[in-house]
Amino acid sequence: MAASFRPDIQGLRALAVGGVVAYHFGLTALPGGFAGVDIFFVISGWLISTHLMQEIGDTGRLDLWRFYARRARRLLPAALFVILATLAAGYFILAPQEQALYSHGAMFASAYTINLWLLRWSFDYFAADATSNPFIHFWSLSVEEQFYLAWPALLLLAAWLRPGRRTAVAVIGAAGLASFAACMWLTSAAPAWAFYFSPLRAWEFAAGGLATLVPAAFLRHQPWLRPALGWLGLVLIAAAYLRLSENMPFPGWRALLPVAGTVLVLLSGAGAKQTGKQAEQRTGWRAFAPATALSLPPLQWIGSLSYSLYLWHWPVIVYAGMLAPDLTVAQRLGCGVLALALSVLTYHLIENPARRGAWLMAGARALIPAFALTGAGVAVAYANAHLATRNIDPAQRGIEQAAEKPSIVRAADKSCLADFQTVTPKPCVFGAADAAHTIVLFGDSHADHWSTPLIEAAKRNDTKVVTYLKSSCRASRLSTFNTVLKRDYTECDAWREQAISDIIHAKPRLVVISEFSIGNLTRDMPAADRAAETARWQSGLRSTLQAFSRAGVETAVIRDTPLNASFADSCVARALWWREAPSPHCDTPRTEAANDSIAAAERAVVNSVPDTRYIDLTDRFCGPTSCHVVISGQLAFRDRHHLATAFAETLEAPIERALF
Repeated sequence: MAASFRPDIQGLRALAVGGVVAYHFGLTALPGGFAGVDIFFVISGWLISTHLMQEIGDTGRLDLWRFYARRARRLLPAALFVILATLAAGYFILAPQEQALYSHGAMFASAYTINLWLLRWSFDYFAADATSNPFIHFWSLSVEEQFYLAWPALLLLAAWLRPGRRTAVAVIGAAGLASFAACMWLTSAAPAWAFYFSPLRAWEFAAGGLATLVPAAFLRHQPWLRPALGWLGLVLIAAAYLRLSENMPFPGWRALLPVAGTVLVLLSGAGAKQTGKQAEQRTGWRAFAPATALSLPPLQWIGSLSYSLYLWHWPVIVYAGMLAPDLTVAQRLGCGVLALALSVLTYHLIENPARRGAWLMAGARALIPAFALTGAGVAVAYANAHLATRNIDPAQRGIEQAAEKPSIVRAADKSCLADFQTVTPKPCVFGAADAAHTIVLFGDSHADHWSTPLIEAAKRNDTKVVTYLKSSCRASRLSTFNTVLKRDYTECDAWREQAISDIIHAKPRLVVISEFSIGNLTRDMPAADRAAETARWQSGLRSTLQAFSRAGVETAVIRDTPLNASFADSCVARALWWREAPSPHCDTPRTEAANDSIAAAERAVVNSVPDTRYIDLTDRFCGPTSCHVVISGQLAFRDRHHLATAFAETLEAPIERALF
């Protein structure tokens, strides 16, 4: 064990990986467990800066080849092994389309650039579909590797300008402040960039680097200060785990909680040379230091496995969730035990031998197998993507095409379904300009998926359709929180009021409304909160309907479609790949999917407003006990709750009967 080994840092690693695993395994008591990654970033900044600045101070230069060889030995073999094992398991679990997509992710993960690939495809780390990507967790490893490429150059620049602590503080501080300022701005303006782009996470590494420049003598001579800093740091880390959530803008200023907490814990354990230990023992402060708690054997053991555990835990829980969508607590614990067992094997059979192999310890020699392993990982992932593409049969291709086909509205003009930032309504007209009648389709994307049968039915009845549609924006007068913007959806409120005013002014024959059911958002709330939110939604729906009724405009409300337990397209494609019927795997019990109680509340509001009717086509999707994702041989949904356009076309006749 290295003389510079610090048990408290090993304990911090255990806290970091424990938070991430708890979050990914669905432990709701730690909604901010994802901030464990930020702890890892600060630790990396501390350790790498310590080693590099010591080498610069001792020799006046850096042996970069030797530095990168050490990093390669430490990280690459275990990562490549997990990547290849995940690809192999994916052949039996994932549908060919998913294999092809995620093989590209594996290719970029092998080259430590998957964070850039995720940016390219706009993957949201907190989105529901992220739980299908078995390689998404490699984003943080890619950010670390990119940090390792840039950081030595920054420290050399500081030494070249003027050797000494002050210059290093100025250079690292300037880089950190610039990164933090850009991260703060883009957390709201471009959340994916703030989350994934390594220059915008550099301030977290810089915080660790700056902490190494705090004089150790100052900490040694203040024995009371170190335990105070450490316990405060642990409190901040606990606050991050308990108070942060995926619904908050992140990283931004909220990342200061885990970052500052980690810096304080690192400072608390700094300067503990022999004289420092003796002083602590004389004064008795050591018994109160958090380093003592972090040095407990269970934390030391988890800390030593933290890298392998981080690599394994995510593909284990992703694949388990695909094989058994509703994992019980016992099953999740079993997944944790499996991930831990795989981590132990990887640590002892791959990670440690590669790190300590005698022939790899000499200089830059480790870079040769490192380049070979990286190239092999990229090549295998690329080949796997091509093999997966060849395995897509006509049935699989049909599922893919059905899910990708846009509605009539989106096919004509994507901007007809306004994005999150748009506040000015854009009416889009479908049908003959001189049609005898006009119908307005008003609502969110759940109104849009009815546009295909509605527009076709209107054409047969000498009626044109004008759409007022905005993503995630209900027709009901209800202010909501936007999970993508991570804030109140004020753009929706402004857009809705203007749309209602414009529609009333146009005096259409009928306004057709459909929206994402409030029951889908409140199902996980406590009973009291759910009841209050439902009452608020009923009031908002009534307000919208009354506005049209008072203006003499008739309204029809289409009941929302069911919410499926799984993404229909992926689930059906996997079932076909497994040579099994889709229904047992992909259908959802009606009690969970259909929101019958919310529909009853919605019907009551509609019945209370004059000139308003309720259209319920739920029996087209659901039987008495189950709601189906494949109906009459067709894919009914393109994801969890949006109608597949080809299936929506089959609903033209019931829509025509209901409206005309």
